[in-house]
Amino acid sequence: MGEDLILADPPIRVALEEDLGIGDITTDAIIDPGIEGKAVLEARERIVLAGLPVFNRTFNLLSTGIDFENHYKDGQIVPAGGVICHLSGPLCVILKAERTALNFIQRMSGTATLTREYVDRAGSKKVKVLDTRKTAPGLRVFDKYAVRMGGGFNHRFGLYDGILIKDNHISAAGSISKALELARKNAPHNIMLEVETENLGGVEEAVEAGADIILLDNMSHDEIRKAVNMVAGRAMLEVSGGVNLENIGEIARTGVHFISVGALTHSARAVDLGLEVIS
Repeated sequence: MGEDLILADPPIRVALEEDLGIGDITTDAIIDPGIEGKAVLEARERIVLAGLPVFNRTFNLLSTGIDFENHYKDGQIVPAGGVICHLSGPLCVILKAERTALNFIQRMSGTATLTREYVDRAGSKKVKVLDTRKTAPGLRVFDKYAVRMGGGFNHRFGLYDGILIKDNHISAAGSISKALELARKNAPHNIMLEVETENLGGVEEAVEAGADIILLDNMSHDEIRKAVNMVAGRAMLEVSGGVNLENIGEIARTGVHFISVGALTHSARAVDLGLEVIS
């Protein structure tokens, strides 16, 4: 994960502490600390791999004596039965970190696998499939990384790195035009201005007010097509709301630039991976 690993350490430590508490009383009672062991991480279904560096890091935060032989890289497809990696080192450490490490990589690979399915169903390299801020609290760095491994793209990471004027901002400002005027006046000059619209009237107002990106929220496919024709390249268009695997292809064919899908991170199923101690 590169620089992401720096951000990854704190949530990994919290997760380990949550599971270990005062110690693994089962392992401590049965396994001598000096015993060395080996284990294999295997995919029990076809997945897009994401989170292998986090998996490895989880063990190494307990002991630098765990060694890994990785057979796949994040972003690659692993077939059912595929061996992702072998690990070796103190058996007690392998057992103590096992569940926490699996929780991370199963969740992240589930997000990557679902993202790849959405990207494939979109069927166009001209459209970027985006995530949202609907992530697990404290795990956003993992969720957003997993989306990238699945072939998707990240929307803003937080409230601090992008302007998205939503319905409540518009209500507070009084209108789309006024909200855009205030954002342009007070925001850094190099930040693009995106505004949410709920109907074609709002789209027209956003275009005239100079929005850089217009979010078409929960619009019908017919409305989306009309918005594309109305905007005619004067702003980029993003679709959000009601997107699923069955309709993303049709939405992509309307000519919009982005499709954001909250389900990538809030509804992905953890994939089935297993860690088995071997002799």
